[in-house]
Amino acid sequence: MRRIDQRNWAHAYLKGLLVTSGKKSVRRLATAVSDDPSAVQSLRQFVSLSPWDFDEVMEELTQWVADRQPDPVWSIGRAVLPKRGDRSVGVHRYFDLSSARTVNCQLGLGSFQCVGTTQVPVDWCLYLSTTWTHDSKRRRDARIPDSEQHRPLWAHTLRLVDRLSARTNSTSSVVLVDMSDEPDVGYLLHGLAKRRRDFVVAVPPHLAVLQAGESVPAPVSARTLILAQNPESAVFPRADGHRRGAPLHTSLVRLPGNSPGPLYRLFAELGPHRNPGPLWLTSLTRHSVEEVGSIAALQRETTDVIGSMEQDFGLLDFEGRSFPGWYHHMALVSAAYTFRRLRGLTSAASHGTAQRLR
Repeated sequence: MRRIDQRNWAHAYLKGLLVTSGKKSVRRLATAVSDDPSAVQSLRQFVSLSPWDFDEVMEELTQWVADRQPDPVWSIGRAVLPKRGDRSVGVHRYFDLSSARTVNCQLGLGSFQCVGTTQVPVDWCLYLSTTWTHDSKRRRDARIPDSEQHRPLWAHTLRLVDRLSARTNSTSSVVLVDMSDEPDVGYLLHGLAKRRRDFVVAVPPHLAVLQAGESVPAPVSARTLILAQNPESAVFPRADGHRRGAPLHTSLVRLPGNSPGPLYRLFAELGPHRNPGPLWLTSLTRHSVEEVGSIAALQRETTDVIGSMEQDFGLLDFEGRSFPGWYHHMALVSAAYTFRRLRGLTSAASHGTAQRLR
């Protein structure tokens, strides 16, 4: 940040996020770091109105993480931020697949990098429905820039990939994302292939695929094809350091309309009563099923990180209503979380997870 006062208030806000227990309202943060009653207004001003650049801050954070040799996997996760009323920027009715209910919320997509056994957030995008982007008064009141338009979730995902690619100059990192509820996931897959970016993507059960090796393949749903496959035995690492065996159903496939098109691997772990878990599609066809399965398992860890940020770092507690304020708060929460998780971590500590793709 360019100005001394901005850096001072950023330090105060971060310290407040780190030491304040419970709800991280601006008033509680200010009380934790200062006896001055004007600190509340100053913190609000800093987060919602001060003209500092979210992208520059997150770029610095990304470089700080890069110095600790992150794992070559970029995981993208969703943060569902419940809100009351309809005035917080981006708030809309959203069906949350994980809880199987419709909530009034803001929806953020974040990109995460793995360092050792830790994932840390390095970028965010706020989803804006057309009720926000097509309403000039709402745009003006929330200070939404003219450049911000409605983008579907797959487009936000590609945007995060492009921004992280520009910051890191990495061409080998693998994109991991759950798009099992995205009907237009084909646009994401095409976009990643166009960028020559390897991926492990959870896809909808109805995604049409072509089984490789058939002389005249006919399109079939991903779920139908995976249920028809014989299981392969696979062994995966668990969070406690032990390993577990699991039956994995897998098939080499192509996507319709791209003749002959790239070759992908479709895989899923079947649960009780032959109900498949998430259906994953990957471009890593030369890797073992254990390797790609281990990468897919990182998505659960991303969800856990977002939960920790909600519970302990104030991700849900932004009280402002503006577009810049939302991004500022997300940057500060991300910095606090990353500092707490990575402070003092040496490069050697991150060596283990780098073995996944070797």
